[in-house]
Amino acid sequence: MKEGASFRWSGFNREGLMCMQERMEERFRRSRHRVRVCDRIRIKESETFKVASYAEAQHVIFDIRKYGASPNRDMTQALKNAWKDACASTNAAKILIPTGTYKLGQVDLRGPCIILAPPNPDKLDGNAQWVKFGYINFFTLSGGGTFDGQGQTAWKHNDCGRNKNCKKLSMVKNMFIYLYKVSSADFHLQEVNNWVFPSLFPNLEFWIGFLNNSIVRDITSKDSKNFHVNVLGCNNVTFVNFSINAPATSPNTDGIHIGRSSEINIIDSFIGTGDDCISLGDGSRNINVLRVTCGPGHGISVGSLGKFTYEEPVEGFTVKNCTFRNTDNRVRIKTWPGAPGTITVSDLHYEDIIMVNVSNPILIEQDYCPYNQCSKETPSKIKISKVTFKNIKGTSATPDGVKLICSSGVPCEDAKLSGIDLTFNGAPTTAKCANVKPLIIGKAPSCVA
Repeated sequence: MKEGASFRWSGFNREGLMCMQERMEERFRRSRHRVRVCDRIRIKESETFKVASYAEAQHVIFDIRKYGASPNRDMTQALKNAWKDACASTNAAKILIPTGTYKLGQVDLRGPCIILAPPNPDKLDGNAQWVKFGYINFFTLSGGGTFDGQGQTAWKHNDCGRNKNCKKLSMVKNMFIYLYKVSSADFHLQEVNNWVFPSLFPNLEFWIGFLNNSIVRDITSKDSKNFHVNVLGCNNVTFVNFSINAPATSPNTDGIHIGRSSEINIIDSFIGTGDDCISLGDGSRNINVLRVTCGPGHGISVGSLGKFTYEEPVEGFTVKNCTFRNTDNRVRIKTWPGAPGTITVSDLHYEDIIMVNVSNPILIEQDYCPYNQCSKETPSKIKISKVTFKNIKGTSATPDGVKLICSSGVPCEDAKLSGIDLTFNGAPTTAKCANVKPLIIGKAPSCVA
């Protein structure tokens, strides 16, 4: 790969994120080990540094070899020294890790750099990536830092879901992790705020790919221009005390989207955004969401699924001891009708959940067709089974507390409702069901067609 080359993604589609996994993995295997840091630095009178990635910037290169690094040896101190000089530079800066295999111990990369995304996404170089980590085992990101996407300017253009002629914004996200062959890394981002990581997908803040046995702790993502976090091809990754903040009016700012990953845990976290707090794409397995508060937002969703032929099954999803406040479509499973996907969705469990003024608290939606982008003449081919809703209480903003609209082609099987105590304007909510016969245990509304 030539110096200065980069990857380009020509479009963005929520349901199509996972289709690029195999192609990206192959590109990553062929690519160089590089880390671009502090793409542009401006010194203010307060000696606080702002870092962004402007297309017109001319970079000063900080080559870690000049700091004593060499292949097959420990580069920890060299990287620290290069980072320090890059952040002190008055010019745009890039840290270069040349081709090779390097050993990396614990590393603490911190300010005085305070890194902000330029509010106008057109000012960003969409062909560049700022920080790249590849195929990392035992990675830790922690320390209380905030990644501020400053997405307000981009949100008014972010209507590609319903507008085929929408403006394509530059491809920027605040953090890009696409995992080279590093055995261990620990980044403690204490007092480092507002990081900006240009990357493959347009206006995401985090892209976490092919990460194993890793943790993200005490980090905040704020006002992303699009998705806040995308988790792809990962195994055993935990988010703890992770906060996402964006207004309800920010479009397509999903909190954490997971796909083709297993053993992902989201624990003791707060997510408030303009779209799904958490969403699962195809190939998600053994995902656990515990003690998470969601709102505003569109709740926690599985899907949408079934739009593409290459999708993989979803199995093993637990949402427990969570609270939803003023959200739309809280615990939701959605699949496309009139689409070729034929995967299965199984072993989904929602338990001990509090709803506060939530629309459609419990929803299976196998006729999902936003903005009339599909035909409902052919039912969804996605098979849903082994789904339980247990001990779900609180207030609904809609009369129907439960809506289980399953596919007429492959009806839902082994669905259970237990301990459902939801009210609308002080009265018990109702339940509507189609193509499913849930087992009702204890208190729960009876299904009507």
